[in-house]
Amino acid sequence: MSNLTLRYLKVLVVALSAAFGTSIFLGNLMDYHSNYQFVQHVLSMDTTFEGNALMWRAITDPTAHTIAYIGIIIAEGLFSVFGWIATGNMLRNVKKDAKTFNNSKTFAYIAYMVAFCIWFFGFAIVGAEWFAMWQSQVWNGQQVAFNITEVMIGFLILVSLRDRELTE
Repeated sequence: MSNLTLRYLKVLVVALSAAFGTSIFLGNLMDYHSNYQFVQHVLSMDTTFEGNALMWRAITDPTAHTIAYIGIIIAEGLFSVFGWIATGNMLRNVKKDAKTFNNSKTFAYIAYMVAFCIWFFGFAIVGAEWFAMWQSQVWNGQQVAFNITEVMIGFLILVSLRDRELTE
């Protein structure tokens, strides 16, 4: 694979990440109530195991649910924006020297940091573990969160590979 082809592949995975984030962001805006229910049930812990000793962690205040959900939507929007900025920066610099192209990846790294905050911290750690989402048969996004995190890790590894100078 040529250096230029690898650079285009990096641009593509960042663009696909941004498109993924945009799709989720818009979905949460267009179907606000359905996705709000997910947050509400996870935070309320109302579908976890009966007699769960962790129920003291439950948050049943609708205002807190709304704040949490809006925070998730904002984070997904930021992930998308940073991803699109990175895509543009990388595409503009794809044929330039290695240092310039490597430096154009900054917003991609920021986008992936936000992604890890959303899906690994927010869903896998806070949702699945703190609010025992893993116990729910209905409102359990643990596996999806891990799947998204794994894909983002793979993309981050690919993008972070240092680029060499283009050869003729």
